[in-house]
Amino acid sequence: MKILYGVQGTGNGHLSRARVMAKAMQKQGVDVDFFFSGRSAEQFFDMQCFGQYRVQSGLTFATHNGRVNVAQTAKMNAWLGFVKDVKNLDLSGYDLVLNDYEPVSAWAAKNQGIPSIGISHQAALNFAVPKAGDSWFHETMLNYFAPVDIALGCHWHHFGFPILPPFVEVDKIDKVLSSQVLVYLPFESPQSIVDFLTPFSDYTFLVYHASQNPQDLPLHIKWHGFDRDGFKAAMASCGGVIGNAGFELASEALTLGKKLLIKPLLGQFEQLSNVAALELLGAAECMKSRLEPQVLRRWLKAPMPEPIGYPEVGDALVSWILNGDWREPEALCQSLWSQVNLPLSWQKKSG
Repeated sequence: MKILYGVQGTGNGHLSRARVMAKAMQKQGVDVDFFFSGRSAEQFFDMQCFGQYRVQSGLTFATHNGRVNVAQTAKMNAWLGFVKDVKNLDLSGYDLVLNDYEPVSAWAAKNQGIPSIGISHQAALNFAVPKAGDSWFHETMLNYFAPVDIALGCHWHHFGFPILPPFVEVDKIDKVLSSQVLVYLPFESPQSIVDFLTPFSDYTFLVYHASQNPQDLPLHIKWHGFDRDGFKAAMASCGGVIGNAGFELASEALTLGKKLLIKPLLGQFEQLSNVAALELLGAAECMKSRLEPQVLRRWLKAPMPEPIGYPEVGDALVSWILNGDWREPEALCQSLWSQVNLPLSWQKKSG
C-alpha cells in the first residue's frame, strides 16, 4: 500500500500528530510520502522523520493581537494558486491519502477518486462535543476545507462518540520544578507577554516565541526561540503551562499532569471549542479575551492534577489502516479508550 500523508502546517499541533504517525508507520514498514502546506518551506523545522517531504502554499489564517483577522486571511491566500496546486497534485501512484486538515491533498483525492482518511482534532467537532463560537461559516469550514471519505477525530474525552484519544509523545518526567512555568502564546505580542508575567517574580517563566524578546527583560522571564527538544524538556519539568487553546499543547499537559492556563485565539472556532471542553472537564483555567494577571495569580497557587495515561494511538491506527476495513472505526475507538483511566470527575461527561 502506497500512502500520501497531507498535513496542515499552520499550527504545530498537526505536525506533532504527524510525527507520532510517522514513527508508527516506520515501525510497520508503511510506504508513505509526506505533503505539507500552510506555511513556507523555510518555516518548517525538525522535519527529519518525514524524509523527502513536499511543501505547497495551501491555505492559512492571519492573526493580529491574539485574534483571527478574517479580512487579512482572505487577502493573503492565493486562491487561484490553490486551485492550480490541487489540479497539479498527481495521486495516480497512491492507494490512499491520509489527511490532517490539509486542503490541497484532500481536494486532489476527492477530484481524482483516491480513498481518503482524515485524522484530525477538527473531525471530532463533527460530533456533539462541547463547542463555542459555532456558526454556518465554521460548519462549512469543517465540511469543505479538507473533505475526506472517512473522518477520524481525536479528543481528550470520547464524550460518548467514536472519537480517538489524543496522539501524544512526551518526554519522561525526571524532576518537576514547581516554580517553573512554560509559556507558549504565539499569537500574543512579546511586550504584552512580558507585561503580563513581570509582577510574578517568585516564579521562573520559560517563554517560547517566534519573535525576539523585548529589551530589558526581567531576570525571572527566560525567552527562547522555538526549539522542539528544549520545549519538550521544559514541558516535562515545569510545574504548569500557559498557552493558547491549541489541542496538542493541552494534550501534552494533560498527559504529564501539568496544570493548564489558556487564552484562546479569538475568532478561532476550534480553540474556543477547546476552552468549552476543558472547562466542562475542569481541566484548565481560562482567560477569555485578554491576558489577566488576577487569573494568573490564582492559577499559580493551584495544585497539579493527576496525569492521564493515553495509549499509543498511532500504532493502533496504522494497524487498522493496513487491515483495510475502514468503514467501522467504532471498535478501534472503543479498544483505545478501554486503556485510558480517565479522572473520576470526567467519567460522567459523555453523551
